[in-house]
Amino acid sequence: MDKKKIMELRGRAQSLQATAHVGKDGITEESAEEIKDQLKRNKLVKVRLLQSAGEDRDEIALQLARKTSSTLVEVRGRTVVLARD
Repeated sequence: MDKKKIMELRGRAQSLQATAHVGKDGITEESAEEIKDQLKRNKLVKVRLLQSAGEDRDEIALQLARKTSSTLVEVRGRTVVLARD
């Protein structure tokens, strides 16, 4: 995905509410499948990382992108934005 498209998606993500959460169990198969389904419907998903998910937010975000076959758009604080490829 090119830089211009990612910047556009970041702007669109500002108004979204987080529709998925990752907690102390980390990225489970169920949560990955739910995020995949949401990506199919909406093409852009905001995921909230709870404090119990761990400290390495960037690594969790990369794992989420890999497991859901999506593009990591942004990590801001404890919020991750994913887009469908």
